[in-house]
Amino acid sequence: MIKTNEPAERRRGRKRATALAAAAMTVAPAACTLAAAPGAVRVTAPAGTAAWRADGRHLPDPVTADPVTVHRFLAAAGTAEQRELAAEYPGVLGGLDGAPVASRYAANRRAMDAAGPPYRGRPGRYLLFDARGDGRVAQVFGDLRAADRIAVLVPGAGARGANFWTGVGGRRFRSPAVQAAGLYREAARYGGRIAVIAWLGYETPKGIEAAEAREDLARAGAAALERFVAGLVAVRPGATVALLGHSYGSTVIGTAAPRLPAQVTDLAVFGSPGMGVHDVTGLGTSARVWAGQSARDWIRWVPGVQVFGLGHGTKPADPAFGAQVFPTADVTGHDHYLSPGTDSLTALARIAAYGGRT
Repeated sequence: MIKTNEPAERRRGRKRATALAAAAMTVAPAACTLAAAPGAVRVTAPAGTAAWRADGRHLPDPVTADPVTVHRFLAAAGTAEQRELAAEYPGVLGGLDGAPVASRYAANRRAMDAAGPPYRGRPGRYLLFDARGDGRVAQVFGDLRAADRIAVLVPGAGARGANFWTGVGGRRFRSPAVQAAGLYREAARYGGRIAVIAWLGYETPKGIEAAEAREDLARAGAAALERFVAGLVAVRPGATVALLGHSYGSTVIGTAAPRLPAQVTDLAVFGSPGMGVHDVTGLGTSARVWAGQSARDWIRWVPGVQVFGLGHGTKPADPAFGAQVFPTADVTGHDHYLSPGTDSLTALARIAAYGGRT
C-alpha cells in the first residue's frame, strides 16, 4: 500500500515545493514589509467595540488594555455587572482576554445564538466566537476554571470558522474541534485537572503554498496567541500551559515563543514547515520544545530554509534543530498526527497532560 502511494506522494511534494519557490518569487519584493515588529501588527476590534468604548462606565479598551487590567476591572465589577456586559456586548466580552471564564462562555453563547444557523444551539463552551470574515472560534474541553494544566491546540492552513467542527474539506479528522476533543480524552487518562482548547484565533493562510512561504499571517497570529495565553494566565495563574501547533500553527507558536509567559512549559509542533528559526535557542524560550514529523507527511518536501524573510527555517524534527522528537511512525499523512491509536497522539496527550516526562 505504501509503495503504491509513494510516487503520487512524491509528485505532490514536488508540486508543493515548486509552488513554494513560485510564491517566494512572487512576494519577495515585499519581503521588507513583512518584518514589522509584533507590536506593529494591526488588531481587529471585536464586534460592538464602538458602543463598548462609548459606555459611561469607562470599560477597559478591548484592543489596548492588557489582560491583567481587564481581569482586575471585571473582578472588581462583580458577577452581576459581568452578566450585564455579557448581555449588552457579547461580541466584545466573549473575546476579551482576561475576562472571567464564565462571563466569556455566556457572552459567546449569546453571540452564537444571535448568529443563527449553523451556530445557534451548537453545544460546547467557548472563549471566542466571531462570525465575521473567515471566523474566529476557541472551544474548551474540560473544566478550565479548575484546570491546573491547559493545552492550546493551534491549527494550520485552511482552518476557518465554517469548518471548525466539520473539518477542512469536510473531513472530520481535519476539524480543530474534533482533534482537540480527542486530545482531551486521551490526556485525561493521565489524571490531573486538564483543559484542552481548540484555538482558531487568527486568520490562517488560504492555501498550503502561501503558508509555507509567508510569515506575515504568523506574526498577526502570534500577537493574538500571546494575548490569549496572557488572558489564560490572568484567570488561572497557578496553571501551566502547553501549546501544540499543527503545520502553520507551529509557525505561529514559534513566532510567539520569545514573548510567552513562564507558565508556558511546553511547545509541541507536528507536521511543521518551520518555527521561523534555525534551532531551539532562536525561540528564546525556557519551555521544553517537542517535534514530530511522519515519513509519510508531504511537508518533508518543503525546504527547511529562510530566504529574504521567506520560508520558516530548519524543520523542528530535524536533529540539528535540537527539539525532543516524539514518535510518528504510524502517522499516515499530514493531517493524522492526532488520529486515535497513533503513537503521536499518545505522545502529544502526555505533553498536554504533564509535559511528557516519564
